Amino acid sequence: MPDSRLKTARELRDLIADRELSAVEVTGQFLDRIEQVDSRLKAFVTVDPDGALRRAEQIDKQIASGETVGPLAGVPIAVKDNMCTRGLLTTCSSKILKNYVPPYDATVVSRINDAGAVVVGKTNLDEFAMGSSTENSAFETTRNPWDLERVPGGSSGGSAAAVSACEAPLALGSDTGGSIRQPASLCGVTGMKPTYGLVSRYGLVAFASSLDQIGPFARTVEDCALLLSVISGHDPLDSTSADLPTPNYLAHLDEPINPLRIGVPQEYFAEGIDPEVEAAVREAIAVYEKLGAEIVEISLPHTKYAVAVYYVVATAEASSNLARYDGVHYGYRTDRESDLVEMFCRSREEGFGAEVKRRIMLGAYALSSGYYDAYYLKASRVRSIMRADFDEAFKQVDVIACPTSPTAAFRIGEKTADPLQMYLSDIYTISANLAGNPGITLPCGFTRDNLPIGLQLMGTSFDEENLLRVAQMYQKETDFHLREARL
Repeated sequence: MPDSRLKTARELRDLIADRELSAVEVTGQFLDRIEQVDSRLKAFVTVDPDGALRRAEQIDKQIASGETVGPLAGVPIAVKDNMCTRGLLTTCSSKILKNYVPPYDATVVSRINDAGAVVVGKTNLDEFAMGSSTENSAFETTRNPWDLERVPGGSSGGSAAAVSACEAPLALGSDTGGSIRQPASLCGVTGMKPTYGLVSRYGLVAFASSLDQIGPFARTVEDCALLLSVISGHDPLDSTSADLPTPNYLAHLDEPINPLRIGVPQEYFAEGIDPEVEAAVREAIAVYEKLGAEIVEISLPHTKYAVAVYYVVATAEASSNLARYDGVHYGYRTDRESDLVEMFCRSREEGFGAEVKRRIMLGAYALSSGYYDAYYLKASRVRSIMRADFDEAFKQVDVIACPTSPTAAFRIGEKTADPLQMYLSDIYTISANLAGNPGITLPCGFTRDNLPIGLQLMGTSFDEENLLRVAQMYQKETDFHLREARL
C-alpha cells in the first residue's frame, strides 16, 4: 500500500473516491504516524483514533454504495483545540477548560464534517491562543519538526507541527495576530489567514473578537484552496460573517495573473530582520520578477505602531471575552473556596496561566475608567489609519510581499523571559489582522541550520482567489514546500 503521508489532501481525496485507497487505510496510516512521533513532538492535545476510524469506515461505506460524498471525503484533518467539537474535548490548552466537552460543533467543524473529512484529533496551542511559540500551553510544549529544541511558532503551533511532521495532511488554525502564518513559516508549511468575515467564527473560543479568523494549514497552496473552499461562506450564526458569494478557489488556481504588480514595503525590511530571512524573501520576490511581475517599492508608514495597537485592542477584547470563566457556569473551579467572590478570584488565579493573566490585566487597564480614551479609543483610531495605508497601497499593487517572521524558529525558552521580544515575533503579521486583509505564507528557503523561512503575501479584502493564484505561481516554480522534516 502506498504511503499516504507523502500525498496531498487532493490526491488522497481522489484516490479514496476512486477506491484505490480506503479511508480506513489512509486514516490508519496517519494515526500510526501520530503514535510514532507525537510523544516527541507534542502536536496533539487529544487524539481520537476510535472516532476517526468509525468516521473513515462510514465514508468507505458511502463510496461503496455509490452515494455522493463531499470534497474532503476520507481526508484526515487536525483541528486546533480552541474550536468546539461536539463530544470531543475542547480545552484551549488551558487548565480552566481541561475537562470541557462542548455540546455542539463550531461551524467550520460542521462544514468539514459535511465535506467528509476525518478529524483525527485536537492540536496544542498557546493557552487561549495567546502566544507566539506554543510554550504557553497548560499541558505541554510543542516542538518544531525541523529541530526538536526549537519552537513551532504560535499560537497554532500544534496544527503547523502536525502538518509539517505528516501527522495530518490538513489542519485548521486561528489567526489573531499571525497565529496561522507565523507557525506555518517556522514549520515550513503553507498557511492562510482569510479576510475577516470570510470564515465563520461561531464555535471558535474567542480571544479578540474583532481580530480572530480561522484558516487552513497544508503543505501546498492547492490544498489550502481546497480547505478554504469548504470552510468559507456566510453563516447566520456569526453576526460578523460576510454575506457574499464564495468562489471555487480551485477553479482558476493554475491561471497566472498577468500583468502582476507586487508591492514590497520598505518598513518590513528594516532593523531586526535576520539577514538569512531577508535574503531568502528577496530571492522569492526575484522569482516573481522572472515570471514577469512588476516589483514596486511601497510604504506602509504606520506599521511601526502595529504591535502597540494590537496589544491594546487584543488585550482589551480578551479581558472582556475571558470574563465568562468564573468557576460557575463550566470549567475549572477551585477547591479552596470560602465565599462567592473568593471562589471567583481563586478559580481564575489557579485556572489561567501567566500569559493569559498578563493580557487580562493589560486589557482591563486599557478599558478602565479614565484610560479608555487614552488607550483603547486611540488604538482604534490608529488602526483605522493603518487600514487606510493598505487601501492606498493596493491602489498601486495587486499583492504585497514581505517576510512572515523576522527570524526562523528560535530555541525553546529563548524568549519566555522577555514578553516584548516574544510579541515582536508577530511584527510582520499583525497588520493584516488590524486591517482585516487576507495573508498567506509559503516556504521560500532554509537557513544554514536547515530551518524553514516563509514568504508572506497579503491581498485586498475578499480577494482570496487572486491571492491564492499568486501564491500558486511561486509554488509551481519552487520545491521548498515539498521538503520533509526528518524526525
